[in-house]
Amino acid sequence: MKVLVAVKRVIDYNVKIRVKPDHSDVDLTNVKMAMNPFCEIAVEEAVRLKEKGVATEIVAVTIGPKAAQEQLRTALALGADRAIHVETDERVESLGAAKALAKLVEEEQPGLVILGKQAIDSDNNQTGQMLAALTGLPQGTFASAVNVEGDKVQVTREVDGGLQTVELTLPAIVTTDLRLNEPRYAKLPDIMKAKKKPLDVKSPADLGISVGSRVKLLKVEPPAERQGGVKVGSVDELVDKLKNEAKVL
Repeated sequence: MKVLVAVKRVIDYNVKIRVKPDHSDVDLTNVKMAMNPFCEIAVEEAVRLKEKGVATEIVAVTIGPKAAQEQLRTALALGADRAIHVETDERVESLGAAKALAKLVEEEQPGLVILGKQAIDSDNNQTGQMLAALTGLPQGTFASAVNVEGDKVQVTREVDGGLQTVELTLPAIVTTDLRLNEPRYAKLPDIMKAKKKPLDVKSPADLGISVGSRVKLLKVEPPAERQGGVKVGSVDELVDKLKNEAKVL
């Protein structure tokens, strides 16, 4: 079974985000970039399926600028067999990414598609669901356990009320949650081998799609600095502050 894994290039989660002086966007100058943590979990799950003998080939995919090939090489070092880069300098939103992935699903015909449930930069949590809608494939989101048996996959989902297990008929789409696994570190020999693994570069035009943004970014503001707390002497004083200062009542 072929497994298609989508990965995204984001700002490293350890980096403090800075806003440009003109508030037009986030400042990426000399900022460390990395693979989205949820995508790391998706790659790890695909590699584990291959180690179990369930998967025969892992194809890593990303949509983004040329620099995003760094994250594809990381996926190859972690165990992916080959990679596909849909290269674009446009700001790619969830729908654009889903359209590109849908075309690649049509070309590659994978038995399973694994994505992180969300990216830590946009936090939209949309691409997997949109991909399922575009391809007509069953989906299991927020997976904390994945078990493939024959032409079925059982996905244990983290939902508000606890855990829910669904059974999907392959091919299917799964989005990963934090508790699914703990990603491994790439070993130096594997990093060196990854440089020789095949990486195909395509453009959105090659896939017959446009990934142009449908949303105009007007302004980016850093979060307001947290104010110090105060002690109140009575319930009446607390209610008064909540009503007249915090404006939440």
